[in-house]
Amino acid sequence: MATTLHDVARLAGVSIKTVSNVINDYPHIKPETRARVERAIAELGYTPNLTARSLRSGRTGAIALAIPDLGLSYFAELAAAVIAAAEDAGLVVLVEQTDGERERELALLKSPRLKLTDGLIFSPLGMSQDDVALLEVPYPMVVLGERIFDGPTDHVTMQNVAAARAATEYLIAGGRRRIAIVGAHEGEVIGSAGLRLRGYREALDAAGIPFDDALIGHTTLWHRSNGARTMRELLDRDVEFDAVFGLNDTLALGAMRVLQESGRRVPEDVAVIGFDDLDEAQYSIPSLTTVHPGQDWIARTAVATLLERIGAPGSGIAPRTLLADFRIEARESAPATVGAAR
Repeated sequence: MATTLHDVARLAGVSIKTVSNVINDYPHIKPETRARVERAIAELGYTPNLTARSLRSGRTGAIALAIPDLGLSYFAELAAAVIAAAEDAGLVVLVEQTDGERERELALLKSPRLKLTDGLIFSPLGMSQDDVALLEVPYPMVVLGERIFDGPTDHVTMQNVAAARAATEYLIAGGRRRIAIVGAHEGEVIGSAGLRLRGYREALDAAGIPFDDALIGHTTLWHRSNGARTMRELLDRDVEFDAVFGLNDTLALGAMRVLQESGRRVPEDVAVIGFDDLDEAQYSIPSLTTVHPGQDWIARTAVATLLERIGAPGSGIAPRTLLADFRIEARESAPATVGAAR
């Protein structure tokens, strides 16, 4: 027979209500009474009935996180940061992978599995700005990423344009003038690639450097293999460049490998900068200079914002856009002291 509250109360010599108050961490309990109940719980091996508790409180103690692809290092690190922040708040996280497919993202928003959670942190990739009305859902949700802006939910994201402009300005300050892009998406305006390309162009304009479309390397998914392939294409076209801006670290690492295979020295011949500050960036050879876009802050803020919405449903607070700070992490692939090769 499973141990019950009655059993714990009988062994501790207190009421069932007192046992319940201890389990729910009610503050106004004498320390000796709390200790007696906790000893009884430990001795009997009592575990609370979470289903019953959730029915009483209206909460499950779980949140959902939907991300495109755990195979991409950025999303794996983001998921780990969200899980850590949720655990600090006493929550568990159910992780959903959408593969960045619009239909899967739409199906997720209506999934009955979400009834097992108190809210959703959602990073769409397949959906676009045209789908903004579909984010009107009957449960608390916080949106991440750069696919949808000005929606009906809170949005926690990074400063893509400003950060990409800063990355490009960093290369220019180091004497680079022919800066190739690896990772652009054809025709994209809203989205990480489009926004980071905008920041790149703003930096060129401010420095009086003409934009050259030949320097723009396009690809699809931001995997290391695509960074390598795009770099090979640039080299095969005999495009002259003295720096590379990979629109994420994974692309930059793939591109850097191809540069080294081709005999280009990094950073002496070609400086390389990435974006995301993945853990692996500091261990590559040479270590990768990159933009730290504040992903830990994004994770903590997303969890805190979702909890605020869960705790105050119907509060009338207007949806907010919360932007992370960023910084340049200078490493060996583009040290600030090394200018362009002459």
